[in-house]
Amino acid sequence: MQAMVLPAAGQPLRMEQRPVPAPATGELRLRVVACAVCRTDLHVVDGDLPLPVLPIVPGHEIVGVVEALGAGVQSHRIGELVGVPWLGHTCGHCFYCTHGSENLCDTPRFTGYHRDGGFATHVVAEADFCLPLGLLHQAPARVAPLMCAGLIGWRCLKAAGPGVRRLGLYGFGAAAHLIAQVATVQGCKVHAFTRPGDAEGQAFARSVGAVWAGGSDELPPQPLDAAIIFAPVGSLVPAALRAVRKGGRVVCGGIHMSDIPAFAYRLLWEERQVVSVANLTRQDANEFLVHVQAHPLQVHIATYALAQANEALADLRAGRVQGAAVLLP
Repeated sequence: MQAMVLPAAGQPLRMEQRPVPAPATGELRLRVVACAVCRTDLHVVDGDLPLPVLPIVPGHEIVGVVEALGAGVQSHRIGELVGVPWLGHTCGHCFYCTHGSENLCDTPRFTGYHRDGGFATHVVAEADFCLPLGLLHQAPARVAPLMCAGLIGWRCLKAAGPGVRRLGLYGFGAAAHLIAQVATVQGCKVHAFTRPGDAEGQAFARSVGAVWAGGSDELPPQPLDAAIIFAPVGSLVPAALRAVRKGGRVVCGGIHMSDIPAFAYRLLWEERQVVSVANLTRQDANEFLVHVQAHPLQVHIATYALAQANEALADLRAGRVQGAAVLLP
């Protein structure tokens, strides 16, 4: 097999030839068909997140075909198309796992972070955390971004609370362009906030349903019920608080964000809230996939060969990708 490997934080990925892995008990071996490139992958490669395992193969938005079953696996079959998301293992017995919050498990394992991910021709994953995709009638390259950009967007939209009719999305990348469509179907008027002066990004946002698009330094025409921040920029928190109404909520959807600057208490006053979203649950995945089956999404992608993983990461870092970058091994 071939794999793009991160030898150390801040270094380019390098191509390696490795033996094809055998699945252990409870695992699947997949032939990777597509793996989207997430901003979290960028945080891993750039060293924004502490790395528990090195070297590591990044990638956690995986679509693959089941090639081999480990002992005891009965939930999947050879030849099945499945997805592998960020959450790759939970303990099942800590407080959070037993109270419906497995996304907060005390000892989780994440794909492409604790265990090798999908920037490769083959990957091994726990069967219980693989998602059946047979009912999604889109090309695998367009399904791959759903495995994180879509899932985390779904969880963020749920965290925004019930009754949201005017929704702001700060940072209009892979997650925002998907969840804008979901929110529109649910009756929201989506307001997109991009880098100031990014006319192309604002036009893209309007093309997938935003009723208004402007720079992150602007205020929307009317106060928002809620805002979701996907860009890893801490200064967007006070900006979003300025944009939401009294009692409104700001959801921080990233795994990493630059420091939030000090801001006047009056921005938070009047029962505005700031909350964060961490990881996802399998229940989130099940809900989201049911929604996508009923309401297919326009998934905008830029594709790269596996050997071009560093190029894909560079394009994502520079904001040159409209939608999602996807590797095609």
